[in-house]
Amino acid sequence: MDHFDYKAGVLHAEDVPLPEIADAVGTPVYVYSRATLTRHARVFRDALKARLPRVHIAFAVKANPNLAVLKVLASEGYGADVVSGGEFERALAAGIPAWDVVFSGVGKTTAELIRALEAGLGQFNLESEEEGHELADLAEARGLTATCALRVNPDIDAGTHAKISTGKAENKFGVPYDRAADMFARLAARPGLAMRGLAAHIGSQITTLEPSRAAFTRMGELMRTIRSQGLSLTHMDLGGGLGVPYKLGEQLPGPEEYAGVVAEVTADWDVTVMFEPGRVIVGNSGVLVTRVIRVKPGVTAPFVVIDAAMNDLVRPAMYDAWHDFLAVRPTGEQAVANIVGPICESSDTFAMGRQVDTVRAGDLAVFRTAGAYGATMANTYNSRALVPEVMVDGSRWAVVAERIEPSTILAAEHVPEWLD
Repeated sequence: MDHFDYKAGVLHAEDVPLPEIADAVGTPVYVYSRATLTRHARVFRDALKARLPRVHIAFAVKANPNLAVLKVLASEGYGADVVSGGEFERALAAGIPAWDVVFSGVGKTTAELIRALEAGLGQFNLESEEEGHELADLAEARGLTATCALRVNPDIDAGTHAKISTGKAENKFGVPYDRAADMFARLAARPGLAMRGLAAHIGSQITTLEPSRAAFTRMGELMRTIRSQGLSLTHMDLGGGLGVPYKLGEQLPGPEEYAGVVAEVTADWDVTVMFEPGRVIVGNSGVLVTRVIRVKPGVTAPFVVIDAAMNDLVRPAMYDAWHDFLAVRPTGEQAVANIVGPICESSDTFAMGRQVDTVRAGDLAVFRTAGAYGATMANTYNSRALVPEVMVDGSRWAVVAERIEPSTILAAEHVPEWLD
């Protein structure tokens, strides 16, 4: 469920007609619904807390790092899962305390480790034994102790797109499953580390629960092996990745079913179970509003050329991802068309040969389910502006990220005097 609905024939975000935002801010523009965001955060949180005795939920900041979005989630009791120093600073700026942040990612730099360590980060998810020893050296030199989990690659195929699969043996994430117990023991012996758990994350946009069940089961077996060595293990980070429906009418497992699988597998673990949801919280809370530039005749279907491009929403070009395309003021007519952007790349396409609402030059349209991995992956290719973001709350709305114009970007560049 979301709060983007047609009222009197016009698509609204909650109580705000989208043309009002488009006329004031311009297009393309991301629009988020606070009510949808809050509802999804509560549904996910409540489903897990109803089935599990001890739960920690850290929102995957990479899915949508907008400060206003993080503020809303912080108010719902969410911590943050970060993968860079920049994301860590965003979490802190949103009011999420350092002790409620989990730092994941394979390439944490020395400077990032020091900053997080000295700030009192809640948990480092170590991606290699080498990283663990470096962190131990840094902590011991400062008289500190870093709380850690060891990320393990369970070699489970999540059944998702190859570019967002993270739990197979050939993926770069985590340590090999069959070496993890020995690594954990060696790291636990370091005075600068408090090794309290294991972590696993097998991928994003997971559409069936069986891969998750298999991964959780393997992690439970590893946990028991480590405990049999006399080592303490109190936390298990099961990652995120639960998918969302991108197509109208698509049915996927929701938080209730997911919580049921977790509760079943972890029934005898006696740990705090940790989660890193991202897409499932923010995906359906946002749309990308765009305006039709013109409709160009094609050989097999017309090209609907819009002012949004792959630099604004890269998922279709990068992952062949589907986003429903709807007119803001539909007439009831539909036609087969190709939806394309103005970027000078053949990959700047959003839908080819798709049955869509008929639109004409000047009409507004939206891409649905654009709240996750949308604005966060935007760029300025072709010297285009960086897309703005708006949040709606009932009948009020505000710009929560300004459009960064090409002139602003140009002003940050400098020509050395020896080129003049």
